[in-house]
Amino acid sequence: MEILSKFVYVVMLLSAAGIIVLVLLQHGKGADMGTGFGAGASGSLFGASGSANFLSRTTGVLAAVFFVSTLALAWFATNHPTKSIGGGVMQNLPVQTAPAVPADPAAKVVPTTPQADKAAAPKPAEIPK
Repeated sequence: MEILSKFVYVVMLLSAAGIIVLVLLQHGKGADMGTGFGAGASGSLFGASGSANFLSRTTGVLAAVFFVSTLALAWFATNHPTKSIGGGVMQNLPVQTAPAVPADPAAKVVPTTPQADKAAAPKPAEIPK
């Protein structure tokens, strides 16, 4: 599965580079500077307007390939996690649990009545005169 994900990475990078090149080769509407690349020649390989159609269609195909490869990489990341050498940052932390409080059967039960509070309260120390 790791080989397939690396292959998809390569396809994604190549399609991204192809999109960049094709977008830079195309000329905008009304920008008559495209004649330097042969867009103005009527007897060229693609015809009078064939190069514009060819470049735009190829850009669309490469955009679709880029989109599909991005979805494939997202699917690989969520459904098939890869094992890293040392694990993630949070995976290497030691597991900490709360210490168990031992039950003390000899502990006194403190009454909640006001008379019991007066009896249980410590008496202030007398100051010698």
